[in-house]
Amino acid sequence: MKHRVMRKFFRNFFLGFGGLIAVIAVMGLIFGPTWEQYERHQAALEFPAPGRLLNIGGRRIQIDCRGTGSPTVVFESGGGIQGALSWAKVHDPVAKFTRACAYSRAGILWSDDKDGSHDGVGVAKDLHATLAAAGENGPFVLVGHSLGGPYITIYAKLFGDQVVGLVYVDASHPDQQKRIKAALGRLPKSFVRETLYKFATHLSWTGVVRLGALFLVGGPNMPNETIKISKAFTSNSLAAALAEMHAMPATLDEAGTFRNLGDRPIVVLTHMRPTPEGSLKAAGLSTTEGEKLDSVWLDLQNDMSSWSSRSTHRIVSNAGHFIQFDRPSVVVTAIREVVDNVRTDSSR
Repeated sequence: MKHRVMRKFFRNFFLGFGGLIAVIAVMGLIFGPTWEQYERHQAALEFPAPGRLLNIGGRRIQIDCRGTGSPTVVFESGGGIQGALSWAKVHDPVAKFTRACAYSRAGILWSDDKDGSHDGVGVAKDLHATLAAAGENGPFVLVGHSLGGPYITIYAKLFGDQVVGLVYVDASHPDQQKRIKAALGRLPKSFVRETLYKFATHLSWTGVVRLGALFLVGGPNMPNETIKISKAFTSNSLAAALAEMHAMPATLDEAGTFRNLGDRPIVVLTHMRPTPEGSLKAAGLSTTEGEKLDSVWLDLQNDMSSWSSRSTHRIVSNAGHFIQFDRPSVVVTAIREVVDNVRTDSSR
């Protein structure tokens, strides 16, 4: 009798619990999309695009140019959803000594998305069209973080007459995926997030992505405003971030065809702060594998610094991958160094 009562209790409990979950799911499907659309509208009102939204062939791209002087510094963010906000800590300091432009690529933050591939050639052509629409004629010093490194390399390949200097901020190397896979026997989990991103992108209309974004903290030195805006625009930007991730092999291959920057002044900044244990675990790596990954990364950065006869390679030991957030003064100093070299060249 006792066992029969217990079975009946647990059966009713799980039936009731399952019914509650079903009701919540139905309510979510009804109200989630409405909430998502409302929040997208509110985000546009609360966080208007800094700078301008410029039309490039029927699409609008956000660009924010500040300061005066030549050469003009153009910031290219890494993969992800921060866009122009990636440079929040260095944009104004650079604008104090020269013209400085940060922008958001297609589909990121305020910029309209586009059809087709989001590979490096497309990114370079979009940037070229955006700068032209903005009336920014160069010469340009390009600054690229992470995946932004290959993007500025491809830009220099396609529009080299405009590019007089480059700064690579812990930038991706064309051979990185091959070299890392060869060293570890596989890619870390952080390099294989495409399935998760794709799943989340398909659900962005339901509000699930926005709900998840509320719990994102961001980097330890990321400005609060950058975190707040990134959360507000996560569901808008995720599809483009996924498209860039999907196109990354093609982007790296294209960047690898251009490894001679001549005598342009360049600075390569490389983070060397040990990866936290938690981050290694999240990437599925042991401490030994993390050390091996750091060694490969340093070799790749050294190679990048060989692309110009006038290069400086600086190790930033007390910074993580986002050097522009952890040590913004180091990035500003590197940019100023390249700008000063360009100005010296032009005065001769």
